[in-house]
Amino acid sequence: MSASRRSGTTDELGPDEPERDGSEGSAGGSDLLAALLDGMDAALCAFDGDGVVTHWNREAERILGWSAAEAVGRRGFAGWAVREADAEEVEGRLMSAMQAPGRQVHEFALLTKDGGRVLVRTQSAAVRGPDGKPAGVYCAFSEVHTQIDLERSIALSEALFEDASWGVVLVDADLRPAVVNAHAARALGIGRTSVLGRPLGELLAQGVEELESALTHVLAEGAPPAPAEIWVSVRTPDGDRRRCWRCGFVRLASPLAEEPVPLGVGWLFQDVTEAKQAEQEAATLRFRVNQLHRAARAAAECEDPAEAATVHLDFALAGFADHALIDRIAGGAVADGDTSDAPVRLVRVAGTPSGAHGPSLLGGEAGLPVRYGEGHPALQCVSRAGSVRADAGDMPAERAREWALRRQWPADAVHALCAVLRSRGRTVGVVTFLRGSGRTAFERSDAVYAEDVAVRIAAALDLAGALGPE
Repeated sequence: MSASRRSGTTDELGPDEPERDGSEGSAGGSDLLAALLDGMDAALCAFDGDGVVTHWNREAERILGWSAAEAVGRRGFAGWAVREADAEEVEGRLMSAMQAPGRQVHEFALLTKDGGRVLVRTQSAAVRGPDGKPAGVYCAFSEVHTQIDLERSIALSEALFEDASWGVVLVDADLRPAVVNAHAARALGIGRTSVLGRPLGELLAQGVEELESALTHVLAEGAPPAPAEIWVSVRTPDGDRRRCWRCGFVRLASPLAEEPVPLGVGWLFQDVTEAKQAEQEAATLRFRVNQLHRAARAAAECEDPAEAATVHLDFALAGFADHALIDRIAGGAVADGDTSDAPVRLVRVAGTPSGAHGPSLLGGEAGLPVRYGEGHPALQCVSRAGSVRADAGDMPAERAREWALRRQWPADAVHALCAVLRSRGRTVGVVTFLRGSGRTAFERSDAVYAEDVAVRIAAALDLAGALGPE
């Protein structure tokens, strides 16, 4: 309960006393003042010009334990809220605010009702009467550790939105950025003010659904127990950039509401694209090395060298391509420096079954050449004695199908990689790996792996040719 004294007329208003004039308006104003004082988050007391306590709110009672009835009417803090030895200094510093302009800030120890001591930080200022002269002092105070916690929270917030080395975005309940720090703005490729209030779909080309799903979950359920890694494509003037962000989320609720009211989500993220790519490349390399090792051991148990070639092909196919073909040069291997003008013809030796999964099938017993047209990637591979990549590009599905069929490949192939088969300084043939539209195009690292496989297949085919039919 609050109590008050009206400085200027010095009429005292105790906790249970009505206004002197008894007017309904004045009583309502008194009730409003009491409600405002009791609803404050900070402790508040006030003194008249003689240093007598005139106001004391509930927060002051909570901190020190003294009720309004016990505090109002006392002269100063001596002997009850401050030690006698400190009373003169404390009261002098508080009452000096009557003559000082603006607010004054002090820190000192107050006594609680049970005899404990509390270090508080105070802000005091003069209260002026109708004539404009100082008539008293009001003092708002809070525990120092509470004030320091608040200052630390504010300092942390400002540092996050200014100097943090990771992206920080405050997303409102409509899933639109409300505050963005400099690092996040750079990651999104847009200015800090330009991003505010815009839907995430205007900033990201891919990954929007996953990100919005995470934000919605946090609003409903709270922060997840661990960071999440989300792949996104950021729209930039130079095109879309694919990035991997390691994201943390916290739900923000209003501290002023009786029940938690979500204000939005604090989204913190760090770009880990390079680390994730290196991790993926290392995992892929380990898998491919293991496949080469397993293929070599399995091929060593094959009596037929041609069968050993298909074993190498099948092990290489796992996780690498959807289809694979082995073509040998008709009439035998071609040595380096061969001056023959006869066109190179290729005979299909083995290939994965069309339209079904299973081990590669041997063929080519009839020796009929494959109908490869001029400029076919496999023929280019033989003439260059090096790997050749081909791609259907952004063709419509029907045109991509025609593109594959013209090259004598399965209809669903859109990416191709041809690696030359070399053994004993001669070109034996070509191995072709094919991927469908669900996979990415072949890269340089893929070509290196295909060349490793081609060396083993070439050795097996060369041995098969040297042994001849049994």
